Amino acid sequence: MKPLIELQKKLVPELLEVIKQRYSLLQSVRQLEPIGRRGLAEHTKMTERHVRGEIDFLYAQGLIEITTKGMFITNEGKLILEQLAQFIGELSGLHVLEKKIKETLHVGKVVIVPGDSDENTWVKQELGKACVNYLKTILKKENTIAVTGGSTMAAVANAMTPLGKESNLLFVPARGGIGEKVENQASGIVAEMSRRAHGDYRMLYVPDPISDSTYETIITEPAINDILEKIKSSNIVIHGVGDALKMAERRRTPEQVVSLLKEKHAASEAFGYYFDQSGNMVHKVKTVGIQLEDLEAVEQVITVAGGKSKGKAIASYFKQGKSNLLITDQGAAEQILRGNPL
Repeated sequence: MKPLIELQKKLVPELLEVIKQRYSLLQSVRQLEPIGRRGLAEHTKMTERHVRGEIDFLYAQGLIEITTKGMFITNEGKLILEQLAQFIGELSGLHVLEKKIKETLHVGKVVIVPGDSDENTWVKQELGKACVNYLKTILKKENTIAVTGGSTMAAVANAMTPLGKESNLLFVPARGGIGEKVENQASGIVAEMSRRAHGDYRMLYVPDPISDSTYETIITEPAINDILEKIKSSNIVIHGVGDALKMAERRRTPEQVVSLLKEKHAASEAFGYYFDQSGNMVHKVKTVGIQLEDLEAVEQVITVAGGKSKGKAIASYFKQGKSNLLITDQGAAEQILRGNPL
């Protein structure tokens, strides 16, 4: 396939751009359906006139359906997206990019999806699909899967499908909630994952972060102890990586701590730990659930994070964080390489 792509780049380079653009439009329709032309133009940052012409073409090919409610992708359109995925990856040079990121971050395996989830919401769904596909390859007969919160983990939940009748699945929150929307909290995410995967789940009803005194009281509760034992015995952990200052804001962190994070040049956050660009821990909040040192005993740690804005945070976390697999997007990967040239 690669020689053919190189020939196309030389002979009809405009054709490849058209393919990428129509692929992106189809993905957006699938993600946002039902959606109108104006909404699609705003989402893709294309002119309405240009979108109208492309939509007319996709409709004529039977790839989308146009109704009074808006546009929907057809079954044939979904099939085209699946078939194009590998081609778009080759077209974008993702395999080469994966190798470079693997060498730069020293991680065992890297999967990169095309696009930038900062610009297109459908890219985040592709991150979720990639995570679910990998899960299907590593499941054992008995599986306890710990999951953190956040919008990327919610995308993994939305992409979840039945994972196999021969595997027993227990989904648990890796930590307490941090006051986000219910659908983005770890407990809500594991409930959704369990429903879609036909598994079981447990909840963890504790805030994040908590004071030292509250922590000492909570961990003595039998119900909390029981779920903590299950969390600590997880054989799979799926987590995201956050921008340090954005995560501090979401946690409603006191101003003096925010000032400390700025002074220490905090770049990333994961599991309640804040790291600078060199991977040094500069602050930690008290949380109930998985701690960074617990990851050493976990068989499979999967990191899912994307978007150009997350590039520096991902690079920061991987200076010391354990992970068997990084699933990211093209926008984040290119940003990582800009800051860490080979």
